[in-house]
Amino acid sequence: MDLELKDFELAAERLRGTLHHTELDLSSTFSDMTGGRIYLKCENRQKTGSFKIRGASNKIAALASRGEASAVVASSAGNHAQGVACAARGLGIPATIVMPKTAPIAKVRATEGYGAKVVLAGECYDDAYARACEICREEGAVFLHPYNDPEVIAGQGTLGMEILGDLPSVDMIVVPAGGGGLLAGVAAAVKQINPRVKVFGVQAEGADAIARSFREKKLVTTQSASTIADGIAVKAPGDLTVELINRYADGVVTVSDTEIADAILLLLERCKQVVEPAGATPLAAVLNGKLDVKGKRVVCLLSGGNIDVSFIQSIIERGLVARHRRIKFVVTLVDRPGSLMQMLGVISGAGANILQLEHDKLSEGLNPNETNVHVSLEVGGAAHGDAVIDSLRAKGYTVVKEDKT
Repeated sequence: MDLELKDFELAAERLRGTLHHTELDLSSTFSDMTGGRIYLKCENRQKTGSFKIRGASNKIAALASRGEASAVVASSAGNHAQGVACAARGLGIPATIVMPKTAPIAKVRATEGYGAKVVLAGECYDDAYARACEICREEGAVFLHPYNDPEVIAGQGTLGMEILGDLPSVDMIVVPAGGGGLLAGVAAAVKQINPRVKVFGVQAEGADAIARSFREKKLVTTQSASTIADGIAVKAPGDLTVELINRYADGVVTVSDTEIADAILLLLERCKQVVEPAGATPLAAVLNGKLDVKGKRVVCLLSGGNIDVSFIQSIIERGLVARHRRIKFVVTLVDRPGSLMQMLGVISGAGANILQLEHDKLSEGLNPNETNVHVSLEVGGAAHGDAVIDSLRAKGYTVVKEDKT
């Protein structure tokens, strides 16, 4: 199977005026950190918060033009669900989205908010997919695959055309990869317009089916897909997508969950961009030297921004610890009035901010008149943290650092 340039041009024409032409933002911060000129393609600011609406819109518009779409059905707990719901509403076509019963309420409500009927079925995606197929048979509806469909892939590939239009001199485009629809579409479109431009995919280390498929030049599935990047946690990529990726892409690299988390935090801090884990993988790859970007114009495709608020908090906490902005230790005190205040005075004098204190009188080795105090502090960095602990030890306190959490 192949997609010709005319397929992408037709998709772009169908999408014109209905979706955002998202901005291409040059980041001086990430450019300085890598030695390249790093641009961010901000698809996290697309309608529904993700690129997925491109493929869904193109597919539904194509079905409508052929008179084949009286109703559509999709199975998803994430961005595809909202993309299909929004696209179907725009063309006045009924949409049913089947989600696992475990789907977050916020995503269910968001999908319903776009006008779709949501059906909860089963405990995992496979259960939801099976129910979606049943509904298609029962109602004569059309199933919309999230990635393994030529018209969906063509819709996603319009991103590559936009990038080339906004930055004709681009040297490299870095794209997240899960089921492979986005990478397949961008690579096929870009290579047919300008073969000079390199296109690389990025996967999470715990969900690397496409990376393996690229290395072995055939479709490879994995037994598991474990990563914080739920948007690309796919065990079985598409046969169509893998074929196109192996033909057009220049490579596929992987990044760790820690590298992804760090990239999310940097995007928040430095660029004020809210990006979901899958969307942060291209920047994670670039920042961690997975690709040679020095002296090159590189576009990192931020594919989506649908991230749970509580997860953002977890990322921030994790990042502060990794950067030595938060430290934890245990101090043994004599359990008598005023001893805690004396210790806190030392910490205050060292300029640290106390986040949490917890008494523990049951630890092994303590005398009856002793207590352990678990201390969590906010500090200015590794040197400041060491200085706080040195101040305590200089006053005679026994301080034991705790493991990072």
